[in-house]
Amino acid sequence: MWLELTVLGAGALGYNLKRSLSGPIQKNCSSLTKTPAQLRHLCRLVLETVWSDGQDELHSAISPAIRQQLQAEKETASRRQKFGLYALGLAIAGIFFPTLNLISIAAVLYLMLDTLKLVHKDFQRGRYITFYLFSLVMMCWTLAAGKLIYAAFAAILNGFFARIINQLEKTSHNQMIDVFANHPEQVWIIVQDAEVQIPFHELEEGHQVVVHPGEVIPIDGIITTGHAQVDQRILTGESQPAEKTPGDEVFAATLLLSGKLCIEVTTTHSSTLAAKISTVLNDTQNYKDSLTTRGRQIADRYLPFSISLTALTYPILSTQSALAISWANFGGSMATLGPLNVMSYLQALSSRNILVKDGRVFELLREVDTVVFDKTGTLTLEQPTVHAIRPLGHYTETDILRYAAIAEYRQPHPVAKAILAKAAAEQLELPIPDAASYSLGYGIRVNYQDECIQVGNARFLQQQGIALPDTVQNLQDTSDEQGHTLVYVAVDQKLIGVLILQSTIRPEAFEVVRFLQQRGMRLYIISGDHLGPTQSLAETLGIQHYFANVLPENKADYIQQLKAQGRFVCFVGDGINDAIALKTAHVSLSLSGASSAATDTAQIVLMDGRLVKIPELFWFSDNFERTMQKNLIFSYIPACLIIPSVLFLNVGPMFSMVFSYLISFIGLGNIIWSSIKYQETPEIKNECKYISIN
Repeated sequence: MWLELTVLGAGALGYNLKRSLSGPIQKNCSSLTKTPAQLRHLCRLVLETVWSDGQDELHSAISPAIRQQLQAEKETASRRQKFGLYALGLAIAGIFFPTLNLISIAAVLYLMLDTLKLVHKDFQRGRYITFYLFSLVMMCWTLAAGKLIYAAFAAILNGFFARIINQLEKTSHNQMIDVFANHPEQVWIIVQDAEVQIPFHELEEGHQVVVHPGEVIPIDGIITTGHAQVDQRILTGESQPAEKTPGDEVFAATLLLSGKLCIEVTTTHSSTLAAKISTVLNDTQNYKDSLTTRGRQIADRYLPFSISLTALTYPILSTQSALAISWANFGGSMATLGPLNVMSYLQALSSRNILVKDGRVFELLREVDTVVFDKTGTLTLEQPTVHAIRPLGHYTETDILRYAAIAEYRQPHPVAKAILAKAAAEQLELPIPDAASYSLGYGIRVNYQDECIQVGNARFLQQQGIALPDTVQNLQDTSDEQGHTLVYVAVDQKLIGVLILQSTIRPEAFEVVRFLQQRGMRLYIISGDHLGPTQSLAETLGIQHYFANVLPENKADYIQQLKAQGRFVCFVGDGINDAIALKTAHVSLSLSGASSAATDTAQIVLMDGRLVKIPELFWFSDNFERTMQKNLIFSYIPACLIIPSVLFLNVGPMFSMVFSYLISFIGLGNIIWSSIKYQETPEIKNECKYISIN
């Protein structure tokens, strides 16, 4: 009997793999089986589908600290697989050496631990009659009926699937979001005109805190003395540093780039804006189980029918027949194939640098009818571009650009890069300036030959004693309305021209917008900028709806308004200020390079930071649905054949078990087929019909 079971099991697996892999291999890579290298490539794809190594690598890229945990989990899984083979060997040997049966029974019970974990999780969630509980009872019943080999075989396979499902159910939200904890242990305050160092937790309102360049501002407060540039990206998402002067407000967790500030403390510790955002993120309800999908629901839906039929068969026929019937549950394999299908598509996306942390998104994306884009850092790039040059006097545009580029030579900030990029496009030769000096972070002053070049903002030129004509003031007002940035260029204390910088639209944004509109979606832009630049960007991209002048903490309110209107919202954002909005939307997506809170909050992370990945997401969602439909058909086959065979042909549990697992492996083959077929990016490009995006 055991030999028959082993042969049938191996045959089922071999038939399934041959059937499921031959199609795509012949279609897409007909010579795949002709060389060892191609065979190794195929094996790697199959293993990646089952074990999802790509997902682990992307998680490690976000949180390198979890690498050791992932490695430990893989080693544990490897040991358990070997132990499963030993248990099956002991069960087979027990036929000839009955004294080994007790050890074999203990080994089989150990292999049931993964399934037991799933049952325990169900109990904790208030679900008591579930497919996993039924599977555990079936294995125990098989063991109690003396079918030791059957029980060992079932425990190995069920344990294999259960371990993968347990891995899938782990969320990335086990650790509290604490991105704002990067405060110094000691801070400097002014006491009787002297700087005194005290512990951070002793700070109180009214203290005068001194912050030096390169330090994180530890509190919310008002600047009393000093001028500086502050990087507020962690709170506002702004790519440009904010200029701060006495009387301006600064916030905890932001970074002082240049200058020295004395700040009067207004709020400390848990009262700061950063701490409040962190609290909201941590208190927001965690994502629901990623596997509460149709696969699980289908398996549980037909469970009463399977239990009732098994209970009726037991007194009418026999224990053997009832045990055989128990393996013929309608849709039962969907409890396994559903999560495995999720894992397969997670792996396919991870190979394209798309990290999906919530398996529900494959179904949720199909319901999305509204996409809301954050403007800064999402539809626009961090580095601006030189939009126009306004020369004054007898100077030309080329003169203005050349002087500005000389001053910004080898400077690393985005404005300098924009100026140097424009100079490179104009093929200007740039000499190295003789000397350079900064002035409070507002501009730069360099000496070149016998000339002194001054490049910076309006405040910088005023500090240098350079007067600004009225025409320039009008230009400044117009630029503020349009969201442009002005860079003033002066030579020897005389203003010679102005560079006008504007935000750079991501080159792929146009095609992505067109793709989403072709799917019938309503698109919105949400921005903290003025109405003018927001409206201009919307018109340029062909987006009809937009929200301007939106404070970071109010973005989630606009998402709630759309949801209240019955819209199914996908929010695409980047930055801590987007984190609450990401949590509020039905589907959330952030770009690589986003702050850690945005990365932790979003369900989907585009690791390469390209919006071009959005069409792939929706395309994979459509194909995920097709694969699920095929597996749903497969899941009904065992019951349709096993039940009549038991009732009329008197087949035993061995037939039912093998046939049930055969169908499961055929479904698994269907999943692997899809995974391998979608490895070829050109095929996806052709089917998506958006090659022009790249």
